[in-house]
Amino acid sequence: MASTGSSPPVLPISNPQTNTSDSQQTISGVVGPTPALRSFITRISDTIQSSFSNRRPWSELIDRSAFSKPDSVSDATLRIRKNYSYFRTNYLSLLGIVLAVSLITNPFSLLLLTALLAAWLFLYLFRPSDPPLVLFGRQFSDRETLGVLIISTVVVIFLTSVGSVLVSALMIGLAIICTHAAFRAPEDLFLDEQESAATGFLSFLNAAAAAPPAAAGPAVSARV
Repeated sequence: MASTGSSPPVLPISNPQTNTSDSQQTISGVVGPTPALRSFITRISDTIQSSFSNRRPWSELIDRSAFSKPDSVSDATLRIRKNYSYFRTNYLSLLGIVLAVSLITNPFSLLLLTALLAAWLFLYLFRPSDPPLVLFGRQFSDRETLGVLIISTVVVIFLTSVGSVLVSALMIGLAIICTHAAFRAPEDLFLDEQESAATGFLSFLNAAAAAPPAAAGPAVSARV
């Protein structure tokens, strides 16, 4: 009879909503991309779309009737400046095509460069400061990670074929662009001054430099 009158022990009950939200935050913090990475990808995507919207027609770029021999070196230099301001997106696209073809024809260099870029992005630039980086059972600080990445970059660029492939592709692309711009008469080109001030694939770098440090995200600002 005494056993029936005694109250059963009360077991502690945790809040399921709190545990669910904490687990979701943990999963999102580990698996999902960081805000800095999302902001960087969005900015690059917007910049590329804006740049391609300002692209000139390729038929205008290769118009044979507009080609003529420059009168002097100064005339060729002036033509290069005017044509680059007008065909900037086309020239950068052409340079990117030359780089892509050079890397595709050298798959080993492409693999090394892709691995190096991925290491910089995911191990340093957009990796949250907490938890610390742990590889092969060893914990690395931000300074040690940066040192390893710098050494790896020097080794990949200067001690492998990546550096020669990149330099060769850049020289070929610049030679093609300068030759076209020097022989393309710019008299029929009309460029708005405001449009020529801030266009191009790398304009997002200028925007990032002018933006406040807080806009770059906690992962990047902590290392800057």
